[in-house]
Amino acid sequence: QTHLLSLSLQAKMSRPVQARRLEGIDKNIWVEFVKLAATYSTVNLGQGFPDFPPPDFLKEAFVRALSGENHMLHQYTRAFGHPPLVKILAQFFGKLLGRDLDPMTNVMVTVGAYQALFCCFQAFVDDGDEVIIIEPFFDCYEPMVKMAGGMPVFVPLRPKAPKDGKLMSSADWQLDPAELASKFSDRTKAIVLNSPNNPLGKVFSRGELEVIADLCVKYDVLCISDEVYEWLVYDGKEHIRIASLQGMWDRTVIIGSAGKTFSATGWKVGWTVGPNRLLQHLCTVHQNSVYHCATAAQEAVAQGFQRELKLYGKPESYFVQLPKELQQKRDWLVQSLDAVGMKPIIPEGTYFLVADISEFKSDVPDVPDSDEPYDSRFAKWMVKNKGLAAIPLSAFYCGAHKNNYNHFIRFCFAKEEATLKAANDILQKWKREKTNS
Repeated sequence: QTHLLSLSLQAKMSRPVQARRLEGIDKNIWVEFVKLAATYSTVNLGQGFPDFPPPDFLKEAFVRALSGENHMLHQYTRAFGHPPLVKILAQFFGKLLGRDLDPMTNVMVTVGAYQALFCCFQAFVDDGDEVIIIEPFFDCYEPMVKMAGGMPVFVPLRPKAPKDGKLMSSADWQLDPAELASKFSDRTKAIVLNSPNNPLGKVFSRGELEVIADLCVKYDVLCISDEVYEWLVYDGKEHIRIASLQGMWDRTVIIGSAGKTFSATGWKVGWTVGPNRLLQHLCTVHQNSVYHCATAAQEAVAQGFQRELKLYGKPESYFVQLPKELQQKRDWLVQSLDAVGMKPIIPEGTYFLVADISEFKSDVPDVPDSDEPYDSRFAKWMVKNKGLAAIPLSAFYCGAHKNNYNHFIRFCFAKEEATLKAANDILQKWKREKTNS
C-alpha cells in the first residue's frame, strides 16, 4: 500500500500546465456578474440579451428546419457557411455595400460574432503586433488580442459636457483626432471599430469614420468592424458601414450577428463579410478550430434574411419594427433613471444605456485606495441590496484606465415591458427611501 501511495504521489503532475498565452486573461466580468445576478437579482438588466421572444417567422423557420422533410438539415453542411445562408448574406450585404459579393469567398459563417472576432485576431495578429481598441470596448477584444500575441493600444472616447443642462447623449463621447492619430505607427496591424458601440450606444458619424478610415489607409492598417447592432439605431440616425468608405473595402472585415439582428442570442449564428484576401485566413482558423456551425440554425437564419430582403425598408420589416420597439423601451428606462437622479446617457443605438451614479454615492461610500473600481462595488451592492442587476462601466476599460470612468453603470433595456416596470418600481422605492432618510 505504501508502495502504491508513493507511486501515485510520483504520478501527480508537478510541471506547469497553463500555456503562456493564457497568462493574465483568466478573469471574466460576465462569469462573476452572471453568477451574482442569478443569486440575488429580481430584475436583471445586466447581460445583453432580450427576455422577449424572436419573431414568429424565425421560430417557425427553425421548426420547419427541424421537423421538415429535409433530413440533411440534421447533418453537416458546408464548413464555411450553409449555402442558402451565405447566398442570402452575399445578396443582402451586397445591396447595402453597393458591390457584388461572392457567397463562397466574401462571406464566412461563425458560431456567433464572438467566434468571428476570435478568428480575426488569430488570423491577422502576430507576436508584437499592435491593435488599437477604442474605449469603452466590448471586453473580449483585449484578451483575444493578447491571446494572439498582440499588444492592445487603447484610445478613449472622451465625454463633452452637453449644453443647457440637457441629458448627455452617446454622441457627446468622441475621439480626439490628434490622440487617435498618435496611436498609429508602423507597428499597428489593426483597429477594432464597434459601431453602434457597446456599452455606450454610440453610433459613429460619417465624419468620425472618415478620420479612422484615413488613418487606416495612411498606415496600411486592417479594420475589424464589429457591427452586431447595425439594425438597432434610434432617432432617425444612420448606421454607416466603414467598408463603404474610400479605400476601406480591401482592409475591412465586417462582423454581424443573427443573435442581435433577430433577437435570438442563444442560436449563436454570426458571420464575417469582406474581401477574399482577408477571409481566406479566417477560413484557415475556422477550419482548424470550430470547423462547422449548427446547420438547422443557419437554415432558419437564411429564411429570416430572405424574408427581410423582400421587405427591405418596408414598415412590416423586422429590421424597421425592432428599433422602433427598442427606442420606446430606451425612452422608458431613460425616464425611470432620470426621475430618480441616476443621470442616463441617451444611447443612439444598441441594447444598452449607461447611467451616472454620482448622486447615489451616499448609499455606497467610497473606499479609499481600493483595488476595485467604485462602479464595480456599487453594482455588486445594488444587486445584493436592491435586487437590480447592471454592469459597471469600468469593465469596458483596460486595467490602467478602470478608475477614469468609475461612476457609471450599464443597463440593458432590451427587455419585456414588465421587466422594465419592475426595474422602475425598485428605483422609485429606492428614491423614496433616500428622500425619507
